[in-house]
Amino acid sequence: MKTKNILLLILIFLSSCATTRENIQKATAYYKIGLSYFYENKIQSAFVEFQKALELNPEDKDALNALGLVYLKFEDFQKARELFIEAVTIDPDFSDAYNNLGVTYTNMGKWSEAVDSFKKALKNPLYKTPENAYYNLGNAYYRLGLIDDAINAYNDAIKRKQDFHLPYYGLALCYNAKGQYGDAASAMTRAIELDPVYKGNKDKTAEDLKEKKLKAKGDEEKDIIDYIEILKY
Repeated sequence: MKTKNILLLILIFLSSCATTRENIQKATAYYKIGLSYFYENKIQSAFVEFQKALELNPEDKDALNALGLVYLKFEDFQKARELFIEAVTIDPDFSDAYNNLGVTYTNMGKWSEAVDSFKKALKNPLYKTPENAYYNLGNAYYRLGLIDDAINAYNDAIKRKQDFHLPYYGLALCYNAKGQYGDAASAMTRAIELDPVYKGNKDKTAEDLKEKKLKAKGDEEKDIIDYIEILKY
């Protein structure tokens, strides 16, 4: 009897393992489908697939991170924050999720929390796209008025990816804030040269900025006004 009971337990255990493996495989498939929808900007379809993935594998850190991005699109920052925190709890070295958590905090106006999240993203030496976190870190420092720290962060982003145009826009704002107008103009020129939208066309840049200014508010409006002024240097 004891032998039969042991065999039964083994069979139940093996069956459970097989089911778990099957669920993980299905969850991965749903996640990949959701990701393709997300990149096609079919956000609701992506939302459904990521939910399916998490129903089968609640500890799928990639699906948690992806669903957090969907909630960022929905501008439900509290829910996005919860999902990113859950993802980094599962994997404390998950730099992408820390970076996304930082972006969530920036949308919430919590700049100090954003700085902390971006720094955590950068602790992982295996992070494949640290330039993104450095750029975001620069933005957070700029909002906190820590201009020199912002400049250092933007330069660190450029060191990792020299054709990354966004940090140059950040540098333009920083140098403008410091009264280094020549440096601001040079950074802005370089940003426009590298920007795939403008490809060095300052006139088109100025036109777009004036149009964006009509709809912008708060910090975004102030930045646009500064950019327009920098283009005049």
